[in-house]
Amino acid sequence: MLVGPYANGKTMIAERFAVEHLRTSPNQRVWIAQTREGAGLGHFYASILQALRAPGGDMWNLGRKTEQLDHLLFSLKPRVLIFDEFHNALRGRARDVEAVFAFLRRIGRQYDISPVLIGEVAVCDFINATSEMASRFDLVPVPRWQYDENYLMLLDSLEAALPLAKSSDLSTETLARLIFSLSEGLIGEIVTIVAKAAIAAITSGTERISKANIDALRYVPISQRRNSPLRQSLL
Repeated sequence: MLVGPYANGKTMIAERFAVEHLRTSPNQRVWIAQTREGAGLGHFYASILQALRAPGGDMWNLGRKTEQLDHLLFSLKPRVLIFDEFHNALRGRARDVEAVFAFLRRIGRQYDISPVLIGEVAVCDFINATSEMASRFDLVPVPRWQYDENYLMLLDSLEAALPLAKSSDLSTETLARLIFSLSEGLIGEIVTIVAKAAIAAITSGTERISKANIDALRYVPISQRRNSPLRQSLL
């Protein structure tokens, strides 16, 4: 299980793993499925069929989907199936969730496939609800970034990739604290803030990111967007 908050790089980690595998393996053995919203095996199977680039992912007959999927798993012989946004499969009735878990157990036993579940903390809670499932998965947490040396190194790396003519010194205390506060420690938000500030710096001709530049974005952290002035103006 790769578990952590939204916008914190979990999908990027999985995609990087899959790409590195393709570079070293003559045959694709790692596949990433975007778990569809909707309860039951039908939606879950459709996610896998789409990932395997198979036709018929939208057919309604569950039996036909099962036969097609078994045929593909036997033919393609994947070794790792990564289910991104796996919490989408946990929103149905208890029997629907158990059917998905039974499928995960079956592919490990029948096809020697290792499933990887990516999602929010609900994934961890559901898996650890029973010892039968908890014994099959290791938890790899992807927590929010802390304000430490690794975070400052991340800012330096981002700045090195920016097409700005002047140095912004993003890792200095003032800018680093401001970006960290607005991003709430989420790497997706950190990258978005820096990218928007860089675009504004280029547009204004200053060619460097400053505190005034970031303040002018009027960026609203994720936790505050529900009650943001822009949201209230829509009422």
